[in-house]
Amino acid sequence: MKFILQIMSGFLYHFLQFACIFFVHINIILVSSASSLVCRIYRLFIQQFNLKTLIDSKHMKFKKTALITGITGQDGSHLADFLLKKNYKIIGIKRRSSSFNTERINHLYKKDILNVKYFPYYGDLTDSTNLVRIIQETKPDEIYNLGAQSHVKTSFETPEYTANVDALGALRLLEAIRLLKKENKIKFYQASTSEIFGNTEIPQNEKTKFNPASPYAVSKLFAYWSVVNYRNAYNIFAVNGILFNHEGERRGATFVTRKITRAVADYYSGNKKILYLGNLNAKRDWGSAKDYIKTMWLMLQKKTPTDYVVATGVSKTVKEFAQEAYKYIGIKIIWSGKGVNEVGIDSKTKKILIKVDQDYFRPTEVNELRGDSRKARRELKWKPEVSFKDLVQEMVKKDIERLY
Repeated sequence: MKFILQIMSGFLYHFLQFACIFFVHINIILVSSASSLVCRIYRLFIQQFNLKTLIDSKHMKFKKTALITGITGQDGSHLADFLLKKNYKIIGIKRRSSSFNTERINHLYKKDILNVKYFPYYGDLTDSTNLVRIIQETKPDEIYNLGAQSHVKTSFETPEYTANVDALGALRLLEAIRLLKKENKIKFYQASTSEIFGNTEIPQNEKTKFNPASPYAVSKLFAYWSVVNYRNAYNIFAVNGILFNHEGERRGATFVTRKITRAVADYYSGNKKILYLGNLNAKRDWGSAKDYIKTMWLMLQKKTPTDYVVATGVSKTVKEFAQEAYKYIGIKIIWSGKGVNEVGIDSKTKKILIKVDQDYFRPTEVNELRGDSRKARRELKWKPEVSFKDLVQEMVKKDIERLY
């Protein structure tokens, strides 16, 4: 019956479209009430029922349907691109905003993709009713929970909101899967973070003890254990991807890596302002976001759910990141002073380019995060492809291009 209705809808759509075009071309559109009526019916179908999109999407044969929270973010946008290449139907959840917040996914709003391969929904991880409705309507095969308040420093200022989104948001999605009795139909990926380790033994792997040092990390650790609990209690295919710092040209402008690369691009273009940073000696395991999103998908293709650390295994200081960034525009940075009085100086001109600002320090600092991803490399057959140097250069290059 559904097949017959689909054929009839397709026939009606094409008939109305042909009739409307025919009447226009023989110049009787203004005088013929019949032609006017046909075109009005055609427009009604398009505007009210979005018939063309319905027909086009019905004819698409998708491999699977993936629901992505946080699709407007760095990881969400890259994951959408990745899954579209694998012939997935993408359901993207984005928060309602009075300003444009789709810069990273503007390319998904083309008419051959929007409502054909990519279907946006307004939603929020703090609204369980909304999440249940979307999951019930869209029937995803896989859910990737990438939405979060992900700025560590900000989490100290908004701890309750951070917990509501990052901790309870994951719980709401897991509970929605359970309530809808989709335990055996939906696979769930939770974007965890290396921040849950805090100051602990180095390198960190799946068996390292957790010692979270921020409201963000505490919230993410709650989500981590929620995944483990629902996996064990309800047999849901749910996994934690403990991804270490991963960057790229789509990284948010307020994160330290983009703050550095944007400052370097500005300096190159003639804006000679000083770059102010926080803890210059903090060490992080920085990888490429494009590399890392592949592991999210790979984790959900395994037969048995388990958690993975994803990292390069090499850590660099904030100072080293800044040095590499300035090197791209031909400037060698040398350092002078100690602590809050340390500065980065152009070795040729002797001008100060980098200073420390205590306002950027966190109440509790994590000294070093460096991951041991041997399990992921072995079981997922994955390894990072972009080097630290290439990553930094790619980011600086893109930020320079944005200025011209």
